[in-house]
Amino acid sequence: MSKNRKKSILVVSFGTSYNDSRERNIDAIEQTIAETFPEYEVRRAFTSQVIIDKLKKRDHIGIDNVKEALEHALEDGVTELIVQPTHLMDGIEYMDLAETVEEYRNRFKQLDIGDPLLTTEEDFNRVIDAITDATVQYDDGETAICFMGHGTEAKANQVYTRLQKELQKRNYINYYVATVEASPSITDLIHMVKTKTGGGYKKAVLRPLMVVAGDHANNDMAGAEEESWKCLMEEAGYKVKCIVEGLGELADIRQLYAAHVKLIMNADKSERSV
Repeated sequence: MSKNRKKSILVVSFGTSYNDSRERNIDAIEQTIAETFPEYEVRRAFTSQVIIDKLKKRDHIGIDNVKEALEHALEDGVTELIVQPTHLMDGIEYMDLAETVEEYRNRFKQLDIGDPLLTTEEDFNRVIDAITDATVQYDDGETAICFMGHGTEAKANQVYTRLQKELQKRNYINYYVATVEASPSITDLIHMVKTKTGGGYKKAVLRPLMVVAGDHANNDMAGAEEESWKCLMEEAGYKVKCIVEGLGELADIRQLYAAHVKLIMNADKSERSV
Protein backbone atom coordinates (compact mmCIF):
# COMPACT_ATOMS: atom_id res chain seq x y z
CA MET A 1 0.00 0.00 0.00
CA SER A 2 1.42 3.40 -0.96
CA LYS A 3 1.84 6.08 1.65
CA ASN A 4 -0.49 9.08 1.59
CA ARG A 5 1.81 12.02 2.24
CA LYS A 6 -1.12 14.04 3.57
CA LYS A 7 -1.42 11.59 6.48
CA SER A 8 1.52 11.21 8.84
CA ILE A 9 2.47 9.90 12.27
CA LEU A 10 5.02 11.95 14.18
CA VAL A 11 6.83 9.77 16.72
CA VAL A 12 8.22 12.00 19.46
CA SER A 13 10.98 10.78 21.78
CA PHE A 14 13.16 12.48 24.36
CA GLY A 15 16.12 11.26 22.32
CA THR A 16 19.54 9.80 23.02
CA SER A 17 23.10 10.44 21.89
CA TYR A 18 23.87 6.70 22.08
CA ASN A 19 23.57 5.76 18.41
CA ASP A 20 23.36 2.00 18.92
CA SER A 21 20.63 2.36 21.53
CA ARG A 22 18.73 4.79 19.32
CA GLU A 23 18.74 2.24 16.52
CA ARG A 24 17.62 -0.64 18.75
CA ASN A 25 14.89 1.33 20.49
CA ILE A 26 13.64 4.52 18.83
CA ASP A 27 14.26 3.29 15.28
CA ALA A 28 12.63 -0.02 16.16
CA ILE A 29 9.51 1.64 17.58
CA GLU A 30 9.19 3.86 14.52
CA GLN A 31 9.65 0.85 12.24
CA THR A 32 6.93 -1.13 14.05
CA ILE A 33 4.53 1.80 13.72
CA ALA A 34 5.42 2.21 10.04
CA GLU A 35 4.85 -1.50 9.38
CA THR A 36 1.54 -1.46 11.27
CA PHE A 37 0.21 1.57 9.38
CA PRO A 38 1.78 1.39 5.89
CA GLU A 39 -0.58 4.04 4.50
CA TYR A 40 0.96 6.64 6.83
CA GLU A 41 4.30 8.37 6.55
CA VAL A 42 6.24 8.16 9.83
CA ARG A 43 8.25 11.16 10.98
CA ARG A 44 10.57 11.78 13.93
CA ALA A 45 11.11 14.49 16.52
CA PHE A 46 13.09 14.71 19.76
CA THR A 47 12.16 16.87 22.73
CA SER A 48 15.72 17.27 24.05
CA GLN A 49 17.40 20.18 22.27
CA VAL A 50 20.66 19.27 24.03
CA ILE A 51 20.65 15.86 22.34
CA ILE A 52 19.58 17.33 18.99
CA ASP A 53 22.47 19.81 19.11
CA LYS A 54 24.97 17.14 20.19
CA LEU A 55 24.01 14.79 17.36
CA LYS A 56 24.25 17.61 14.82
CA LYS A 57 27.70 18.72 16.03
CA ARG A 58 29.19 15.28 16.67
CA ASP A 59 27.63 13.10 13.97
CA HIS A 60 26.14 15.61 11.50
CA ILE A 61 22.73 14.04 12.10
CA GLY A 62 19.81 16.43 11.77
CA ILE A 63 16.74 15.72 13.91
CA ASP A 64 13.81 18.09 14.33
CA ASN A 65 12.52 19.34 17.63
CA VAL A 66 8.73 19.21 17.94
CA LYS A 67 7.97 22.67 16.55
CA GLU A 68 10.34 22.13 13.62
CA ALA A 69 8.69 18.78 12.87
CA LEU A 70 5.21 20.32 12.95
CA GLU A 71 6.29 23.18 10.68
CA HIS A 72 7.94 20.75 8.25
CA ALA A 73 4.79 18.63 8.18
CA LEU A 74 2.76 21.71 7.24
CA GLU A 75 5.30 22.70 4.57
CA ASP A 76 5.07 19.19 3.10
CA GLY A 77 1.29 19.39 2.83
CA VAL A 78 0.38 17.05 5.68
CA THR A 79 -3.24 17.66 6.67
CA GLU A 80 -3.84 14.80 9.11
CA LEU A 81 -1.21 14.20 11.77
CA ILE A 82 -1.06 11.85 14.74
CA VAL A 83 1.61 12.70 17.31
CA GLN A 84 2.63 9.59 19.25
CA PRO A 85 5.10 10.11 22.11
CA THR A 86 7.37 7.34 23.34
CA HIS A 87 7.37 8.90 26.82
CA LEU A 88 6.56 6.57 29.72
CA MET A 89 4.09 8.83 31.51
CA ASP A 90 2.28 12.15 31.35
CA GLY A 91 5.07 13.96 33.16
CA ILE A 92 6.61 17.35 32.44
CA GLU A 93 7.98 16.34 29.02
CA TYR A 94 4.61 14.99 27.90
CA MET A 95 2.70 18.02 29.19
CA ASP A 96 5.07 20.36 27.34
CA LEU A 97 4.56 18.30 24.18
CA ALA A 98 0.77 18.43 24.55
CA GLU A 99 0.92 22.24 24.92
CA THR A 100 2.98 22.56 21.75
CA VAL A 101 0.60 20.30 19.83
CA GLU A 102 -2.35 22.40 21.02
CA GLU A 103 -0.72 25.52 19.56
CA TYR A 104 -0.90 23.89 16.13
CA ARG A 105 -4.41 22.45 16.50
CA ASN A 106 -6.07 24.81 14.01
CA ARG A 107 -3.32 24.57 11.42
CA PHE A 108 -4.08 20.95 10.50
CA LYS A 109 -7.32 19.44 9.28
CA GLN A 110 -6.84 16.77 11.97
CA LEU A 111 -4.22 16.81 14.73
CA ASP A 112 -4.22 14.34 17.61
CA ILE A 113 -1.81 13.23 20.30
CA GLY A 114 -1.57 9.68 21.63
CA ASP A 115 -1.18 8.60 25.24
CA PRO A 116 2.18 7.87 26.87
CA LEU A 117 3.14 4.24 27.46
CA LEU A 118 1.70 3.86 30.98
CA THR A 119 -1.80 5.33 30.92
CA THR A 120 -4.58 2.76 31.25
CA GLU A 121 -4.91 -0.39 33.35
CA GLU A 122 -4.39 -2.41 30.19
CA ASP A 123 -1.16 -0.50 29.54
CA PHE A 124 0.17 -1.41 32.99
CA ASN A 125 -0.74 -5.07 32.48
CA ARG A 126 0.87 -5.22 29.05
CA VAL A 127 4.05 -3.55 30.28
CA ILE A 128 4.22 -5.95 33.23
CA ASP A 129 3.77 -8.87 30.84
CA ALA A 130 6.60 -7.57 28.66
CA ILE A 131 9.15 -6.86 31.39
CA THR A 132 8.49 -10.08 33.30
CA ASP A 133 8.65 -12.18 30.13
CA ALA A 134 12.01 -10.55 29.35
CA THR A 135 13.44 -11.40 32.78
CA VAL A 136 11.68 -14.65 33.67
CA GLN A 137 14.96 -16.60 33.62
CA TYR A 138 16.19 -14.61 36.64
CA ASP A 139 13.07 -15.09 38.77
CA ASP A 140 14.52 -17.89 40.89
CA GLY A 141 13.67 -16.64 44.38
CA GLU A 142 17.31 -15.76 45.06
CA THR A 143 17.45 -12.77 42.74
CA ALA A 144 15.91 -9.32 43.14
CA ILE A 145 14.87 -8.08 39.70
CA CYS A 146 15.13 -4.30 39.87
CA PHE A 147 13.99 -1.73 37.32
CA MET A 148 15.39 1.78 37.15
CA GLY A 149 12.89 4.46 36.15
CA HIS A 150 13.78 8.08 35.49
CA GLY A 151 11.46 9.75 37.98
CA THR A 152 9.79 13.15 37.80
CA GLU A 153 8.69 15.97 40.09
CA ALA A 154 5.29 15.86 38.41
CA LYS A 155 2.29 14.04 39.84
CA ALA A 156 2.86 11.37 37.19
CA ASN A 157 5.73 9.97 39.31
CA GLN A 158 3.06 7.85 41.01
CA VAL A 159 3.18 5.46 38.04
CA TYR A 160 6.25 3.82 39.60
CA THR A 161 4.45 3.12 42.87
CA ARG A 162 1.46 1.86 40.94
CA LEU A 163 3.63 -0.42 38.82
CA GLN A 164 5.22 -1.84 41.99
CA LYS A 165 1.78 -2.50 43.50
CA GLU A 166 0.53 -4.14 40.31
CA LEU A 167 3.60 -6.39 40.18
CA GLN A 168 2.98 -7.50 43.76
CA LYS A 169 -0.72 -7.99 43.08
CA ARG A 170 0.16 -10.33 40.23
CA ASN A 171 2.51 -12.25 42.53
CA TYR A 172 5.73 -10.99 40.96
CA ILE A 173 7.16 -10.73 44.46
CA ASN A 174 10.82 -10.58 43.37
CA TYR A 175 10.33 -7.50 41.18
CA TYR A 176 11.15 -3.97 42.31
CA VAL A 177 10.83 -0.50 40.80
CA ALA A 178 12.78 2.62 41.79
CA THR A 179 13.92 5.86 40.14
CA VAL A 180 17.08 7.86 39.49
CA GLU A 181 15.71 11.32 40.19
CA ALA A 182 12.64 10.90 42.39
CA SER A 183 10.96 8.45 44.76
CA PRO A 184 11.39 5.56 45.39
CA SER A 185 15.16 6.05 45.30
CA ILE A 186 18.04 3.58 45.20
CA THR A 187 18.15 3.86 49.01
CA ASP A 188 14.48 2.88 49.14
CA LEU A 189 15.17 0.05 46.71
CA ILE A 190 17.98 -1.43 48.79
CA HIS A 191 15.77 -1.23 51.88
CA MET A 192 12.93 -3.04 50.06
CA VAL A 193 15.27 -5.75 48.84
CA LYS A 194 16.92 -6.25 52.24
CA THR A 195 13.59 -6.50 54.08
CA LYS A 196 12.03 -9.02 51.72
CA THR A 197 9.53 -11.27 53.47
CA GLY A 198 10.73 -14.87 53.74
CA GLY A 199 14.46 -14.33 53.52
CA GLY A 200 17.07 -12.35 51.67
CA TYR A 201 18.43 -12.33 48.15
CA LYS A 202 21.91 -13.30 47.00
CA LYS A 203 21.81 -11.64 43.59
CA ALA A 204 20.28 -8.64 41.86
CA VAL A 205 19.46 -7.93 38.24
CA LEU A 206 19.30 -4.28 37.20
CA ARG A 207 17.46 -3.18 34.08
CA PRO A 208 16.28 0.28 32.95
CA LEU A 209 12.56 1.05 32.90
CA MET A 210 13.21 3.53 30.14
CA VAL A 211 12.46 3.51 26.44
CA VAL A 212 16.14 3.94 25.59
CA ALA A 213 19.21 2.65 27.42
CA GLY A 214 21.11 5.93 27.37
CA ASP A 215 23.15 7.89 29.89
CA HIS A 216 21.16 6.88 32.98
CA ALA A 217 21.31 3.18 32.11
CA ASN A 218 24.99 3.16 31.16
CA ASN A 219 26.27 5.38 33.96
CA ASP A 220 23.79 5.83 36.83
CA MET A 221 22.75 2.18 36.69
CA ALA A 222 25.65 0.15 35.29
CA GLY A 223 28.58 2.54 35.67
CA ALA A 224 31.79 1.98 37.62
CA GLU A 225 31.33 5.08 39.80
CA GLU A 226 30.75 4.34 43.49
CA GLU A 227 27.33 6.04 43.41
CA SER A 228 26.00 3.89 40.54
CA TRP A 229 23.21 1.45 41.35
CA LYS A 230 25.51 -1.44 40.43
CA CYS A 231 28.19 -0.38 42.91
CA LEU A 232 25.70 0.45 45.66
CA MET A 233 23.98 -2.94 45.27
CA GLU A 234 27.35 -4.72 45.31
CA GLU A 235 28.30 -2.78 48.42
CA ALA A 236 25.04 -3.96 49.98
CA GLY A 237 26.19 -7.55 49.43
CA TYR A 238 24.60 -8.65 46.17
CA LYS A 239 26.10 -10.21 43.07
CA VAL A 240 24.86 -7.85 40.36
CA LYS A 241 24.02 -8.36 36.69
CA CYS A 242 23.16 -5.30 34.59
CA ILE A 243 20.99 -5.58 31.49
CA VAL A 244 21.58 -2.38 29.55
CA GLU A 245 18.61 -2.58 27.20
CA GLY A 246 15.78 -0.12 26.64
CA LEU A 247 12.10 -1.00 26.65
CA GLY A 248 12.02 -0.28 22.93
CA GLU A 249 13.95 -3.51 22.34
CA LEU A 250 10.93 -5.51 23.52
CA ALA A 251 8.53 -6.35 20.69
CA ASP A 252 5.51 -6.26 23.02
CA ILE A 253 6.35 -2.70 24.07
CA ARG A 254 6.69 -1.62 20.44
CA GLN A 255 3.31 -3.16 19.70
CA LEU A 256 1.79 -1.25 22.61
CA TYR A 257 2.90 2.06 21.09
CA ALA A 258 1.29 0.99 17.82
CA ALA A 259 -1.88 0.14 19.75
CA HIS A 260 -1.94 3.68 21.14
CA VAL A 261 -1.80 5.04 17.59
CA LYS A 262 -4.66 2.71 16.61
CA LEU A 263 -6.77 4.07 19.48
CA ILE A 264 -6.41 7.58 18.07
CA MET A 265 -7.39 6.41 14.58
CA ASN A 266 -10.45 4.58 15.90
CA ALA A 267 -11.49 7.61 17.96
CA ASP A 268 -11.23 9.83 14.88
CA LYS A 269 -13.43 7.45 12.87
CA SER A 270 -16.05 7.40 15.64
CA GLU A 271 -16.17 11.21 15.78
CA ARG A 272 -16.54 11.49 12.02
CA SER A 273 -19.37 8.95 11.91
CA VAL A 274 -21.51 10.82 14.47
